Amino acid sequence: MATKTTTKPRTKTSTKTQRPPLWKVILLNDDYTPREFVVEVLKAVFRMNESQAYRVMLTAHQRGACVIAVFTKDVAETKAKEATEMGKSQGYPLYFTTEKEE
Repeated sequence: MATKTTTKPRTKTSTKTQRPPLWKVILLNDDYTPREFVVEVLKAVFRMNESQAYRVMLTAHQRGACVIAVFTKDVAETKAKEATEMGKSQGYPLYFTTEKEE
Protein backbone atom coordinates (compact mmCIF):
# COMPACT_ATOMS: atom_id res chain seq x y z
CA MET A 1 0.00 0.00 0.00
CA ALA A 2 1.54 3.30 -1.09
CA THR A 3 1.49 6.13 1.39
CA LYS A 4 0.41 9.43 0.00
CA THR A 5 2.72 12.31 0.92
CA THR A 6 1.24 15.72 0.96
CA THR A 7 3.51 18.53 -0.08
CA LYS A 8 2.83 22.01 1.11
CA PRO A 9 3.19 24.71 -1.50
CA ARG A 10 6.24 26.83 -0.90
CA THR A 11 5.37 30.38 -0.06
CA LYS A 12 7.83 32.96 -1.06
CA THR A 13 8.23 35.77 1.38
CA SER A 14 9.78 38.78 -0.17
CA THR A 15 10.77 41.53 2.17
CA LYS A 16 10.11 44.95 0.80
CA THR A 17 12.43 47.52 2.20
CA GLN A 18 10.36 50.52 3.07
CA ARG A 19 11.69 53.84 1.90
CA PRO A 20 12.49 56.25 4.69
CA PRO A 21 10.06 59.15 4.98
CA LEU A 22 11.20 62.29 3.19
CA TRP A 23 11.59 65.75 4.66
CA LYS A 24 11.35 69.12 2.94
CA VAL A 25 13.91 71.85 3.53
CA ILE A 26 12.14 75.20 3.58
CA LEU A 27 13.66 78.67 3.23
CA LEU A 28 11.79 81.29 5.24
CA ASN A 29 11.84 84.86 4.00
CA ASP A 30 13.13 87.72 6.13
CA ASP A 31 13.50 91.39 5.30
CA TYR A 32 17.13 91.73 6.41
CA THR A 33 19.27 89.11 4.68
CA PRO A 34 20.61 90.43 1.35
CA ARG A 35 19.32 88.56 -1.70
CA GLU A 36 22.85 88.01 -2.99
CA PHE A 37 23.83 86.30 0.26
CA VAL A 38 20.80 83.99 0.13
CA VAL A 39 21.78 83.02 -3.42
CA GLU A 40 25.35 82.26 -2.26
CA VAL A 41 24.07 80.04 0.58
CA LEU A 42 21.76 78.13 -1.77
CA LYS A 43 24.64 77.56 -4.17
CA ALA A 44 27.03 76.49 -1.41
CA VAL A 45 24.79 74.22 0.66
CA PHE A 46 22.28 72.93 -1.88
CA ARG A 47 24.59 72.88 -4.92
CA MET A 48 22.28 75.02 -7.04
CA ASN A 49 23.45 76.99 -10.03
CA GLU A 50 23.06 80.77 -10.14
CA SER A 51 19.69 80.87 -11.89
CA GLN A 52 18.14 78.09 -9.76
CA ALA A 53 19.29 79.78 -6.56
CA TYR A 54 17.98 83.15 -7.72
CA ARG A 55 14.54 81.69 -8.58
CA VAL A 56 14.28 79.94 -5.19
CA MET A 57 15.31 83.11 -3.34
CA LEU A 58 12.74 85.16 -5.29
CA THR A 59 9.95 82.64 -4.63
CA ALA A 60 10.69 82.72 -0.88
CA HIS A 61 10.79 86.52 -1.02
CA GLN A 62 7.42 86.77 -2.78
CA ARG A 63 5.55 83.98 -0.97
CA GLY A 64 7.20 84.12 2.46
CA ALA A 65 8.67 80.61 2.19
CA CYS A 66 9.89 78.16 -0.43
CA VAL A 67 10.57 74.42 -0.42
CA ILE A 68 14.15 74.05 -1.55
CA ALA A 69 14.72 70.31 -1.67
CA VAL A 70 13.56 66.98 -0.28
CA PHE A 71 15.88 64.58 1.56
CA THR A 72 15.86 61.92 4.23
CA LYS A 73 15.40 63.41 7.71
CA ASP A 74 19.11 63.42 8.68
CA VAL A 75 20.26 65.05 5.45
CA ALA A 76 17.43 67.62 5.50
CA GLU A 77 18.17 68.63 9.10
CA THR A 78 21.91 68.82 8.49
CA LYS A 79 21.54 71.02 5.40
CA ALA A 80 18.94 73.29 7.03
CA LYS A 81 21.22 73.74 10.05
CA GLU A 82 24.30 74.36 7.89
CA ALA A 83 22.50 76.99 5.79
CA THR A 84 21.03 78.72 8.86
CA GLU A 85 24.47 78.76 10.50
CA MET A 86 26.00 80.42 7.42
CA GLY A 87 23.52 83.27 7.85
CA LYS A 88 24.13 83.53 11.60
CA SER A 89 27.88 83.65 11.09
CA GLN A 90 27.36 86.82 9.02
CA GLY A 91 24.85 88.30 11.46
CA TYR A 92 21.77 87.63 9.30
CA PRO A 93 18.47 86.16 10.50
CA LEU A 94 18.43 83.76 7.53
CA TYR A 95 16.43 80.68 8.54
CA PHE A 96 15.87 77.25 7.03
CA THR A 97 13.52 74.71 8.57
CA THR A 98 12.44 71.14 7.85
CA GLU A 99 9.00 69.58 7.57
CA LYS A 100 7.90 66.00 6.98
CA GLU A 101 6.57 65.43 3.49
CA GLU A 102 3.00 64.15 3.41
